[in-house]
Amino acid sequence: MKPVLFFMFVMLTLPFMQGCSLSTSSVAEPQAVTLRHGVDTTAGGLAVFIIETPTATYYLDKKGGGLSSLIDADGNDWIGFAPTPGSGWQGEYRGFPNAVHKQDGNYFHPVNASTDLSSSHITHHSAKHVQITVDSGNKQWQAVWDFYPDRLDFTMAKVSQGYTYWVQYEGVPGGTLNDSDFYYNSAAPTRRNIQESFHGDLPSPEWYAFGDTQASSMLYLLHHTDDTAPDSYEGRPFMTVLGFGRQHKNKYLTTPSRFSLGFIRSHDYHTIKQKVTALSSPTP
Repeated sequence: MKPVLFFMFVMLTLPFMQGCSLSTSSVAEPQAVTLRHGVDTTAGGLAVFIIETPTATYYLDKKGGGLSSLIDADGNDWIGFAPTPGSGWQGEYRGFPNAVHKQDGNYFHPVNASTDLSSSHITHHSAKHVQITVDSGNKQWQAVWDFYPDRLDFTMAKVSQGYTYWVQYEGVPGGTLNDSDFYYNSAAPTRRNIQESFHGDLPSPEWYAFGDTQASSMLYLLHHTDDTAPDSYEGRPFMTVLGFGRQHKNKYLTTPSRFSLGFIRSHDYHTIKQKVTALSSPTP
């Protein structure tokens, strides 16, 4: 094309091209956190909030105020709750955080025969953050759930005066508790068999991570407060019993506190430690 004709072509088409140019700001950003209402069929048909993220899917029981299922990116359920009375460690005891037990009620547990009911409502909903607030039936306890693309934050926002609580993970790493399961914690960089117990105040930052040699991800749990309360882990025949602020059957947490959990695709202690240390650092 001759220079003059090419110049005229550019001048005539430039306005059209400018009007049709793609802008990154005009392209909708994919939603990283989605929220829908549903039923947890594997947990006895509980009515739940279903929160889907790139790393996990969470089933939060609307009336119990606790997680009934926790699904990793490969489809494994790391809780496996079932409400069948008498199932004990094989179902009805499982969940997260199972925080209030015979302490001014029984709250924040997926509904089983002894759970006292709570009310839940959505307090924030955006593409990268879903928040659900749960108030106990007696109005003396309040929990706030914050779901992000890479993790879940659970905050005990209100504590009934004069009472105590713990925060527990009672579940099944990788989908079933067996000899391929293991854990790390902040006390030492040693891989421990799933049946090995631990008792003592975890060093800061206080964290645990559970894994299965047959699963690609590990589940980490972090307590953001460095306290002096005892923490413990006990392996059961069918589930884990990790308790922040727990020793044997005693509860030691007395004030509001925040916890995080999430999956990380690594079995390496130092990689996990780096992740939880970054999370525990104060935000600027």
